[in-house]
Amino acid sequence: AMRHLPYFCRGEVVKGFGRGSKELGIPTANFSEQVVESFPSDIPTGIYYGWACVGNGDVHKMVLSIGWNPFYKNIKKSVETHIIHTFKEDFYGEILSIVITGYIRPERNFDSLDALISAIQEDIEEAKRQLDLPEHLKLKEDNFFHLPEGKIVNNR
Repeated sequence: AMRHLPYFCRGEVVKGFGRGSKELGIPTANFSEQVVESFPSDIPTGIYYGWACVGNGDVHKMVLSIGWNPFYKNIKKSVETHIIHTFKEDFYGEILSIVITGYIRPERNFDSLDALISAIQEDIEEAKRQLDLPEHLKLKEDNFFHLPEGKIVNNR
């Protein structure tokens, strides 16, 4: 997983399965299929951490899932970003910029929703710890997060 990192990616936030917020209490931002397909085909599925920025907003810690979500038996691979920050409203249609800086664990199935939620909470804590390390912290300031002013993104 490490040879692809850090991995820089940007794309529009689209509606996902609507499970993150409702079932898990852990909202995620989903990339479109085109963005998911643009990821290196040999990047291992699993849970990653890094930095995320919506539009030209602040850069926040994030944890990210790449894969099939075995608990939900997805047919299509998805890339779902949980930004460790509370947003006042949804940001569908906005541009999400992410830098994936590290790998936490492979994806796996869970016996229950509670077990899945507890694993995600552990992933979030691990991401927070890792992102405080200097080698990861420095990517928070990367110029990648500054969208050029006046650039038309999604016809806005």
